[in-house]
Amino acid sequence: MAANLNNPKFTVPVNDVEQQTTLQLEHKDDDFDYSKRSQWLRAAVLGATDGLVSTASLMMGVGAVKHDIKAMILTGFAGLVAGACSMAIGEFVSVYSQLDIELAQIKRDNEVDHEDKESLPNPLQAAAASALAFSLGAMVPLLAAAFIRDYNVRIGLVVAAVSVALALFGWLGAVLGKASVVRSSARVLIGGWLAMAITFGLTKLIGSHGL
Repeated sequence: MAANLNNPKFTVPVNDVEQQTTLQLEHKDDDFDYSKRSQWLRAAVLGATDGLVSTASLMMGVGAVKHDIKAMILTGFAGLVAGACSMAIGEFVSVYSQLDIELAQIKRDNEVDHEDKESLPNPLQAAAASALAFSLGAMVPLLAAAFIRDYNVRIGLVVAAVSVALALFGWLGAVLGKASVVRSSARVLIGGWLAMAITFGLTKLIGSHGL
């Protein structure tokens, strides 16, 4: 008597290890919470964007009243150093406060294990990452203006380089965070343009009145 293959009793079990592994990986990927990336992603993207926009704006502001390349480069370098130090100190203090709170909570709960220690924030690491991200962003306008003697070409090159970097940072943040690429890039780009334009315009206005 022939066996009925549609009978549940004769259903072939799926025991293929490779297929099961693939299904598990796909399931894990679907369940991955991209919000877990928010902390380090926010620090990295905001740090680099802040370094890019603030340094470029400083250079554009000085460039509005001084055409000398030396003044522009020195201003940008001073902005890089001051901004990186400020980011590092601010992040260190903030993360250290968070660490103190979490340690106090662990002591109150009497739960100290290896996993808890590994999940605790690292103030030094956060400070170094913020300073590095800021510095990398600030290097873009500095490198763009470093060897250009002609004033108009220098200003145009700084704006172009900063615009490309802003769009790239917006795209990178969107891709890693699974957000809208167009909206993220446009938001960062327009914000950077506004910062440079306002700084350039106000400095030009004040400089024209001899203040």
